[in-house]
Order: sequence, then structure tokens, then C-alpha cells
Amino acid sequence: MATATTKRPKFDNFAEPMEQLGGVPLERILMQPPPGTATEKDVLAAERLPRKRFCEPVDGVLVEKAIGIRESMLAAFWVHRIHDFLGENPRGIVLGADGMIRTFPGQVRIPDVRLISWERLPGDEVPNQGISRIVLNLAVEVLSSSNTKAEMARKLRDYFAAGVELAWVIDPKTQTAKSYTSPDKFVPIGKAGGLDGGSVLPGFRLPLKQLFASLRRPRGC
Repeated sequence: MATATTKRPKFDNFAEPMEQLGGVPLERILMQPPPGTATEKDVLAAERLPRKRFCEPVDGVLVEKAIGIRESMLAAFWVHRIHDFLGENPRGIVLGADGMIRTFPGQVRIPDVRLISWERLPGDEVPNQGISRIVLNLAVEVLSSSNTKAEMARKLRDYFAAGVELAWVIDPKTQTAKSYTSPDKFVPIGKAGGLDGGSVLPGFRLPLKQLFASLRRPRGC
């Protein structure tokens, strides 16, 4: 199957792609391939480098995904808890950041955690693809210090335009979260609250205190 392509934007100056990307820090923008020319092949090539790099091509610009140890730990906790829940409620599969999703031709997004229902998996099995076009039901983003508001706003627009039903944005700095049902409609979740799976993952709920407690050594250990 040929890789889907889309028309590459032409930039007159470097400020233009920076604005479209949501003002992400320059150190996260790869210069090879040159901005405006990146394809899905470049995404897969970056992942195979000795220093594995998860990158999202946005408007032909390769942007490295922001993730650190804390973000990775929180994402792993989510995957573990949802995986356990799905063991008793087999509604679909849960994936970490390694699985890349094509939201639009030539554009790839890499949520920290994603849920895909069995109804959206062709043939009721996980496909063997480097980059999948399967539409997510749930996307989870754990904020890093280098994520900007504009960057996350665009990600949310892309997710919901592609068919995502629910998105959770976790903020480790404030230990709070937001539960989105559209790019502009969300419910703020405070430290004492928890995230609810709603109609996407009925019966699933995780208190934020429990999530962030995973970052500390348990008492008595």
C-alpha cells in the first residue's frame, strides 16, 4: 500500500511554521529533513535511530514528541490500569506511545496512551502496521514542560477532527487534568477528582491522587 501524501506548505520565513506548530521550542524541531518536506517515512526512520526519537510530522515539519521520565511513568500507569480494566471488560485495546496513528494524510500523531475499540479494528485483530489509520476512541496526553497551549489546542483539534471521542490531558505540574469531548468542550478535574471513561470506557474511573501517587515510593517499602 502506498503511503498517503498531502500537499506540502511553502513557508516564506521560519516564523510561519513556528506559528502553525503552536510555538513549540526550537530544540524539538528537526532540521533533517528540511522543514516542510517531512513524510511518514522520515517518522519511521527517526524511530529507528540509535537514540530512538518519537516524532510527529505536522505540515511537513518533523516535531519531536516531548516526553520525560515522569511523563513516561504516568503514561505507563494509565496503560497498566486500562489494560487491567479491559481484562474484565473486553471493549478494545490500549496502546502506549510506540503505536503511531495517522490522523490525516501526511500527518501522524502520537498520544501517550490511546484506546481503540474492537469495532474500529478491522477483522477484530491488531493490524501489523508501522503507522495505522485506525481512528482512536480515547487519546491521553501527559503534559511536558515544553508543551505549549497552542500546540495542545491544535493536537486536540486534530484528534477530534479525525474521529476521537474523548481526550484526557494530564498536567503533572498541578496534578490536575481536563477531560475533553470536543476541542473546546472540557471538564476540569481537580486534585481530589478522577477521570471517568464515560460512554467510551463505561465503568472505568481513576482518581488523580492514585495516579500521581505512582510517582512516589510506597510507604513501608
